[in-house]
Amino acid sequence: MFGKVLMLIGIFVLGFFASTIYASIAPENPVNIENPLVGSKDRISPFDRISEDKIHVYKDRIVLDIQNAQWSYFAATRSMDPVLDAGTNAIQLVPQTEEDIHVGDIVSYESEYSDGIIIHRVVYKGEDEQGTFFVLKGDNNPASDPGRVRFDQIQRVVVALIY
Repeated sequence: MFGKVLMLIGIFVLGFFASTIYASIAPENPVNIENPLVGSKDRISPFDRISEDKIHVYKDRIVLDIQNAQWSYFAATRSMDPVLDAGTNAIQLVPQTEEDIHVGDIVSYESEYSDGIIIHRVVYKGEDEQGTFFVLKGDNNPASDPGRVRFDQIQRVVVALIY
């Protein structure tokens, strides 16, 4: 009996050390780093770019005082359901610097892993030996997009959605 207890304690200690060693050498999972909402049903919201004084609502029109805005629409890929779908219209801006991109933003970008433009949410912003990178994920996708996205791949940032 004592031998079995000693063996169980040994297995536990061995497992503890193995997990500690693995955690120190395993590649990081950038999606979960410093994300207070991991495990939460809340999603990180996009950065608030348009203040109330830039939104003018009249009886016959709405005016958004936004410089260099671009209109876009989306294909039905289902990766951003239920936020974006076919028929959704958006107003987007071209970001000028890396500081214009925030965790929670929905951005359009080019990827070496796919043809065409992808529009997904920024779930992590980090630094490595090549500089700033972003990890993106479709809200309806189970995993992050492959690879690290660099600022020069990002074309636009969504600032308004119109359904």
